[in-house]
Amino acid sequence: MPIAVLSDIHANLAAFEAVLKDIDAHDAAEIISLGDNVGYGPQPDEVVQLCRARRVISVAGNHEVGVVLQHERSRFNSQSREALMRTVELLSPESIEWMSLLPYGLTRHGCRFVHGMPPSSVHKYLFSVNGGELKGAFQAFLGPLCFVGHTHELELVQLKDGTLTRRPLVEGDNVLDMTTRYIVNVGSVGQPRDGDNRAKYALWYPDEGRVVIRFIPYDIERTVALFPERGMPLRYADRLK
Repeated sequence: MPIAVLSDIHANLAAFEAVLKDIDAHDAAEIISLGDNVGYGPQPDEVVQLCRARRVISVAGNHEVGVVLQHERSRFNSQSREALMRTVELLSPESIEWMSLLPYGLTRHGCRFVHGMPPSSVHKYLFSVNGGELKGAFQAFLGPLCFVGHTHELELVQLKDGTLTRRPLVEGDNVLDMTTRYIVNVGSVGQPRDGDNRAKYALWYPDEGRVVIRFIPYDIERTVALFPERGMPLRYADRLK
């Protein structure tokens, strides 16, 4: 059975529910979230409660860290901070406590799972790292794979015989060379920024060396309609369309 790996739900319950339905149709053994389950979207508490109900294994993203730790909020620009503060108001104490217990990184099934960059950065973006620094990132984790999110864009970084290769991940099958190491960016469930507004997530088949990228349509207008009702800045609703 595959393992579902997803990231950046961003309080978009409709997108998350659509992804969960697809995950169930593929009989995934477990679900791993790379963080930013909340932030930007109108239903942070509902998303967290569904993560808990479905026993989603999650690491912290920068938005979880911003909710839990006040001193981290200065890292957000003024617009993102506005959305973050409204997110805090919409969350229950139980949801905040759950987020406070999330690890910054996780090693599971012989691979690394982190929001930003290995071994445990919630802030650094994959697109901001190149050359020697990117090669160094491969020294920060053991095993063949590290799954990341944070950028909201699909990407595959390969290191083979000292040579780096970067390419977009494509919808459907992505067959991996079992003798090569990879950093895999699984895109975003709730706020894609790759020009396609469908929810994105990955099904990972460890025994087959295969990552299947799923593009899932959902009721975008259902989410958009909740932004004014929940007092979330409308600019983030516009990004979903």
